[in-house]
Amino acid sequence: MQPPRLVAPVEHKLDAVVRPPGSKSMTNRALVVSSLVREGSVSRLTGPLEADDTVAMRQGLRQLGVLIDDVDDPWLVLGTGGQLTGDTVIDAGASGTTARFLTAVAALADGPVTVDGTARMRQRPIGDLLDALTQLGADVRRDTGSPPVTVSGPLTGNKTEVAGTTSSQFLSAILMIAPMLGSQVEVGVSGDTVSRPYVSGTIQVMRAFGASVAESPKSFMVEPSGYTKAHFDIESDASAAVYPAVAVAIAGGKVVIRGIPLTSIQPDLAVLDVLEVMGCSVTRSEDEVVISFAGDRLNPVDADMSGSPDGALAIAVACLFAEGTSRLSGLGTLRVKETDRLAALVSEIRRIGGHAEIDGDTLVVGPGPLHGAVVETYDDHRMAMSFALAGLRVEGIEIADPGCVTKTWPGFFEALEKLCQI
Repeated sequence: MQPPRLVAPVEHKLDAVVRPPGSKSMTNRALVVSSLVREGSVSRLTGPLEADDTVAMRQGLRQLGVLIDDVDDPWLVLGTGGQLTGDTVIDAGASGTTARFLTAVAALADGPVTVDGTARMRQRPIGDLLDALTQLGADVRRDTGSPPVTVSGPLTGNKTEVAGTTSSQFLSAILMIAPMLGSQVEVGVSGDTVSRPYVSGTIQVMRAFGASVAESPKSFMVEPSGYTKAHFDIESDASAAVYPAVAVAIAGGKVVIRGIPLTSIQPDLAVLDVLEVMGCSVTRSEDEVVISFAGDRLNPVDADMSGSPDGALAIAVACLFAEGTSRLSGLGTLRVKETDRLAALVSEIRRIGGHAEIDGDTLVVGPGPLHGAVVETYDDHRMAMSFALAGLRVEGIEIADPGCVTKTWPGFFEALEKLCQI
């Protein structure tokens, strides 16, 4: 664990250009799908994210027999046609996408596969995904509703239902393996799907590799098409772009964020709408987003963040500099992330002098006489990156265990320092 890292306040308005790293969400989805393309076909992934979460995914896929050349960009992935090697134990670490996606992929292997992870991963739910796999014919062994779990195929069913109320990753996992089954698969959804935009991202990646998916609000029909090779360009990560965007709201000035096309459907782009309500100016063009803020105080907001819960952490920090109390609703899923992020937000906002409380699945945030403190990060990269932004205006903000940002943005603090230079 690294010692706390001090974030120095900015004495001027921001004026910078930044290109965040590749999307974690798209990188891990593209890795899964490209590994299943026709045997012997090579796919190219351009602009992928190099971080702990994608290391875990690549290692897990390699244990299943997938060949990946990740020495340079683009990464090259040799398709297996779904002919995967079992009899292995995959350590997903702290990566939720790796644990959930590879639990589903494991059902295609020729032997049992156990998926495990960190102590926190052993607390995170996966039961709804296991139930859906069982309906497709998988043999599932588990002690609880969390990892470790052991999954064996073959999958012989053609209809399943996934509960959508805990994590959209369960639905995404089932959808990605569905084209590899022997017949058309109907995937139903029970309850409201949280973070539904991430499912749209999954389907976007699947279609880029030749899958045929028909969708309605409560079900999906997936054809047994398999996947074909593709040259897939990975956008800059909108979840990472949240931090320079919110930095502008806190410190003022202008930042140009590159690598996010106008056609992007990444869920955390919804944060831009919230920033506009708070008083920022946002413009988008073909490959960049420009955010500027010329005011002294931000407007408070009442925003439903259920579609972009990861971005809610940075917005919560921005609300500390607003002229009044803000309410960020739809955040129930934050309780089952890398830490209980709702509880962590309340604790750390109060630690630096702000006001925070939880009302059901809503976070209520208000400004206060903010002051320096060592902010605990709970081994959670988004806690570290979000609260670092407070240090742009408040003297003495230190981030405990800053190395946890390697989960999704290893160079975050260096990028933040560069962002603040003129």
